[in-house]
Amino acid sequence: MDKRIQRLDTLKKCENFAKNAKERGRPDLAKEARQRAVQLRAEEHGAHSVAEKEALQAVYAYEDLLTNKNGRNTRASRTWQMIKRHGIIEAVERAVKRDAVTQGYTMLAEMGLEEHAFEAVILRHPEVFSQEAVDISRERLAEWSNGSDL
Repeated sequence: MDKRIQRLDTLKKCENFAKNAKERGRPDLAKEARQRAVQLRAEEHGAHSVAEKEALQAVYAYEDLLTNKNGRNTRASRTWQMIKRHGIIEAVERAVKRDAVTQGYTMLAEMGLEEHAFEAVILRHPEVFSQEAVDISRERLAEWSNGSDL
């Protein structure tokens, strides 16, 4: 990550930097600034572990994509309800175990942010999740990397 972006310490600074970078033809820096904003939001949320922090970053990255797509601030309401009821780790586990593929992956992949997919978070922290969730995540990511679901 660019040193200028690493020094950004507020969401507003990240947004301004991303906007200016995009206007100046630097989508790479705009992407990094948006990722920094995702990091800041997750830190503010109060994660208790690296796995929780990365899972929260995944939710915030998805919300950022929804906001850009819709042209207005858009929250992942059902995901936040599940997090409130079950906690972030259990919410990720439940989302991945559903029969339907998590809808955010395709959007994240199109923006080059597939590392924020719940399945990717699970595979980086398999010790925190059930073996079933790890297996499902491994299978899905293998399918996606072969292009069968994109």
